[in-house]
Amino acid sequence: MAMKKSVPAANPDAYVASLDGWQRGCVEDLRAAVRSAATLEEVVKWGHLVYLSNGPALLIRAEEQRVLFGFWRGQRLREIEPGLKPGGKYEMATLELREGMNVSAATVRRLTKEAVTLNKTLGDPTRLTK
Repeated sequence: MAMKKSVPAANPDAYVASLDGWQRGCVEDLRAAVRSAATLEEVVKWGHLVYLSNGPALLIRAEEQRVLFGFWRGQRLREIEPGLKPGGKYEMATLELREGMNVSAATVRRLTKEAVTLNKTLGDPTRLTK
């Protein structure tokens, strides 16, 4: 299936403003919890929200049927959130949210804090080789 080509959002606020329906509410909730948990640089990269702290730590990506909440070192975070599915490069793992599903703000904050701590301790996940 071809992805709809869309113009990348100019900034994180524009990214959120471009969403609607349940995805927008989901992204707003995730974003608020992430931003309350830690000091991160928030950018639009690869067409979605990416949060940087000593390299990329996590991402929020709205798609047609789901919202992805992913972590570069997510495979180390699965005891906090067992729904994180490993996949992709580095130690990526992603939580897939569909309409009607949610993840508590407390869990989002714990995941975010731990992701930031891992990058602080272990360095930029994209610069390391296994």
